[in-house]
Amino acid sequence: MEATRFTELALTNEANRAVLSLLPELGLADSWLVSGCLFQTVWNALTGREPGYGIKDYDIFYFDSDTSWEAEDDAIARGRELFSGLGVEMEIRNQARVHLWYEEKFGRPYPPLAKATDGIDRFLAPACMVGMSAAGDVYAPKGFDDIEDMVIRPNPVANFDAAELRRKAARWLEKWPEVRLVGG
Repeated sequence: MEATRFTELALTNEANRAVLSLLPELGLADSWLVSGCLFQTVWNALTGREPGYGIKDYDIFYFDSDTSWEAEDDAIARGRELFSGLGVEMEIRNQARVHLWYEEKFGRPYPPLAKATDGIDRFLAPACMVGMSAAGDVYAPKGFDDIEDMVIRPNPVANFDAAELRRKAARWLEKWPEVRLVGG
């Protein structure tokens, strides 16, 4: 699968299109719609399901050097208002501040990131490692093969957690029995 085909399939989901069209209004630097809402929409297209089937939430990553809770809470509140009419759950996270809370929550250190796409690089599986910007850019550092083949395999990065991958994969397998878990 090439980026053009991935984009075409990901945009069959009306919520993805709406989030991307509204995203500039948030005024968040280096902002991306990421992961599940994208690759799962493609899975839905490949398996003949409705575009939004099984999607838990829609994640936005951005990068702002203001790493205060207040700044991120403000972005979340503005996003909640902006996206309220879409009827989907939104998760908005400043990737510049993940290293500040990650170890306390997950028990492992997390290095500071330099840009939002660094957070995409650290997703648990290559199939999850994808983002789209409002400008139409697609970021997929491991390509699209695992998405197209519906394969979930570990991304061997420093913060990899096999138990977390198995937990997420169990949900995905329940929704998309065509998914294959490899090496997890």
